[in-house]
Amino acid sequence: MPLKRETTLEAPQPRNIQRADIAPAQGFALVVDGHMKTTYEDEDVAKKAAADLLSKFPKLHVQIYNAATKTRMDV
Repeated sequence: MPLKRETTLEAPQPRNIQRADIAPAQGFALVVDGHMKTTYEDEDVAKKAAADLLSKFPKLHVQIYNAATKTRMDV
Protein backbone atom coordinates (compact mmCIF):
# COMPACT_ATOMS: atom_id res chain seq x y z
CA MET A 1 0.00 0.00 0.00
CA PRO A 2 1.64 3.28 -1.10
CA LEU A 3 1.96 6.15 1.33
CA LYS A 4 -0.05 9.28 0.66
CA ARG A 5 1.76 12.56 0.76
CA GLU A 6 0.20 15.58 2.33
CA THR A 7 -0.03 18.46 -0.08
CA THR A 8 -0.27 22.04 0.96
CA LEU A 9 -1.50 24.76 -1.33
CA GLU A 10 0.09 28.14 -1.03
CA ALA A 11 -2.03 31.21 -1.43
CA PRO A 12 -1.48 32.67 -4.91
CA GLN A 13 0.47 35.89 -5.02
CA PRO A 14 -1.58 38.91 -6.10
CA ARG A 15 -0.69 39.82 -9.66
CA ASN A 16 0.30 43.32 -10.62
CA ILE A 17 -1.73 43.70 -13.79
CA GLN A 18 -1.11 46.74 -15.92
CA ARG A 19 -3.70 47.54 -18.53
CA ALA A 20 -2.31 48.51 -21.91
CA ASP A 21 -5.06 51.05 -22.60
CA ILE A 22 -4.35 53.11 -19.47
CA ALA A 23 -1.20 55.23 -19.25
CA PRO A 24 0.93 54.67 -16.14
CA ALA A 25 0.69 57.23 -13.35
CA GLN A 26 4.41 57.25 -12.61
CA GLY A 27 7.69 56.28 -14.21
CA PHE A 28 8.42 55.66 -17.87
CA ALA A 29 6.78 53.26 -20.30
CA LEU A 30 7.80 51.90 -23.68
CA VAL A 31 5.33 52.64 -26.45
CA VAL A 32 5.79 50.19 -29.32
CA ASP A 33 3.83 50.92 -32.49
CA GLY A 34 1.36 53.00 -30.46
CA HIS A 35 0.78 50.41 -27.71
CA MET A 36 1.93 50.82 -24.10
CA LYS A 37 4.26 48.02 -23.06
CA THR A 38 6.71 47.68 -20.17
CA THR A 39 6.92 50.27 -17.38
CA TYR A 40 10.24 51.36 -15.87
CA GLU A 41 11.07 53.52 -12.85
CA ASP A 42 14.20 55.08 -14.38
CA GLU A 43 14.49 56.89 -17.73
CA ASP A 44 17.97 55.50 -18.45
CA VAL A 45 16.73 51.92 -18.07
CA ALA A 46 13.80 52.67 -20.39
CA LYS A 47 16.16 54.16 -22.98
CA LYS A 48 18.42 51.11 -22.82
CA ALA A 49 15.44 48.76 -23.22
CA ALA A 50 14.21 50.79 -26.20
CA ALA A 51 17.66 50.72 -27.81
CA ASP A 52 17.92 46.96 -27.29
CA LEU A 53 14.47 46.46 -28.82
CA LEU A 54 15.34 48.63 -31.82
CA SER A 55 18.62 46.80 -32.37
CA LYS A 56 16.69 43.50 -32.61
CA PHE A 57 13.69 44.86 -34.54
CA PRO A 58 14.68 48.04 -36.45
CA LYS A 59 11.30 48.48 -38.18
CA LEU A 60 9.41 49.09 -34.92
CA HIS A 61 8.36 52.60 -33.93
CA VAL A 62 9.49 52.91 -30.30
CA GLN A 63 8.81 55.85 -27.99
CA ILE A 64 9.28 56.46 -24.27
CA TYR A 65 6.27 57.82 -22.37
CA ASN A 66 7.07 60.05 -19.39
CA ALA A 67 4.20 59.80 -16.89
CA ALA A 68 5.24 62.90 -14.94
CA THR A 69 5.02 65.24 -17.94
CA LYS A 70 2.60 63.04 -19.94
CA THR A 71 4.75 63.30 -23.07
CA ARG A 72 6.25 60.82 -25.52
CA MET A 73 9.83 60.95 -26.74
CA ASP A 74 11.03 59.24 -29.92
CA VAL A 75 14.05 56.98 -29.56
